[in-house]
Amino acid sequence: MSRATRLVVVSAGLSVPSSTRLLADRLAGATVEALGQGGEGPVEVTVVELRPLAHALADRLLTGFAGDELGAAIDAVGGADALIVVTPVFAASYSGLFKTFFDVLEPDLLEGTPVLVAATAGTPRHSLVLDHALRPLFGYLRAVVVPTGVFAASEDFGSPGLQERVERAAGQLAGLVSPRRGLRAVPQRRDELVDPVPFAERLRAAGQLPGG
Repeated sequence: MSRATRLVVVSAGLSVPSSTRLLADRLAGATVEALGQGGEGPVEVTVVELRPLAHALADRLLTGFAGDELGAAIDAVGGADALIVVTPVFAASYSGLFKTFFDVLEPDLLEGTPVLVAATAGTPRHSLVLDHALRPLFGYLRAVVVPTGVFAASEDFGSPGLQERVERAAGQLAGLVSPRRGLRAVPQRRDELVDPVPFAERLRAAGQLPGG
């Protein structure tokens, strides 16, 4: 029997209750459902809340050592088949707590890991955080970021549009985990900067030059 798919959710919410955690739970539920529809079998969900790890993260930066709780969180993220990361927005970017957690990971820990990025904020004006902050961060970590990120302002909760984005992103994350639900492969194209098509061949293809 194959092992369960390991889905790890990292939530950087600071308040209790937290809209960040609420969005994280919705994304996790939709991903579990999408994986089930893909025939993946059992899914093991681990939630890493960063708020209780704040002191341990500061200690890790200062001493170079991770305590047991932080070490377990890092191990869970490193062993994930898929990752959902959700941060509140502060000063037009991810929170310092969120960034600190990913700063203490080994450089290659997330290489090739499918990641769904999401963020919450009080206003829609911060929606570009997904593209100008989160995608570059996980691109640098060599993770595979799903095409659809999910941003939720306070006014978005309860709207059908948010749930549609949640389900679309979850399906794409599941597709990267399961070959049966995989995103369609992009056909290989000739790189014309490296291997340009000769001009005569272009004319011949256009019927303006006789073959021979």
